[in-house]
Amino acid sequence: MKHGKKYAEAAKLVDRAKYYEADEAVSVVKKTATAKFDETVELHIRTGCDGRHAEQQIRGAVVLPNGTGKTVKVLVFAKGPKADEAQQAGADYVGAEELIPKIQNEGWLDFDVVVATPDMMGVVGRLGKVLGPKGLMPNPKAGTVTMDVTKAINDIKAGKIEYRLDKSNIVHVPVGKASFSEAQLTENFNAIMDAIVKAKPAALKGQYIKSLTMTTTMGPGVRMSVAKY
Repeated sequence: MKHGKKYAEAAKLVDRAKYYEADEAVSVVKKTATAKFDETVELHIRTGCDGRHAEQQIRGAVVLPNGTGKTVKVLVFAKGPKADEAQQAGADYVGAEELIPKIQNEGWLDFDVVVATPDMMGVVGRLGKVLGPKGLMPNPKAGTVTMDVTKAINDIKAGKIEYRLDKSNIVHVPVGKASFSEAQLTENFNAIMDAIVKAKPAALKGQYIKSLTMTTTMGPGVRMSVAKY
């Protein structure tokens, strides 16, 4: 894969033989962010889990202390008083059955997170084929199927992110933006790792965290030490 000049320059800042501690990694990653836009700082966590077994799945959510740096649009499926509550809590879109054809037939997907009250999951289930592959399906483990729509919306707007294993047993999560201070990024990183460590499946034998790589949207990967995990 051929990389551009900017990437090559950024790559020189990274010591390929080194496994960085969190604060050092953040410092290097910030220096590698050379794109014209505010790049996202991402974390890729390779685990020893085997996601084909249900008892080794990892899925959950964590509120980043300093947010994600992006404005998140929230769609809430609710009716009656809960729909009113969602409106008041600042949901971007609130609705019920009438939204199904809009999403299914018109391809409307102008939202980042979907929240639903439990009684609406029958309706939302019809959208499984559309929302599922995009990772937008509400899930009780992630706190997006709930009667407390106010808390769900507040958490998401404050910087709540979901994490889950992908098919290669890796968790990919945003840590923040390259414009964040080193302290903010390090604090977000620590919050993510605390949540991931707590989510370790009881059924897992052997090493849990196999590798950690921090990177910006366009930059090279910075390998991190997994010794303390």
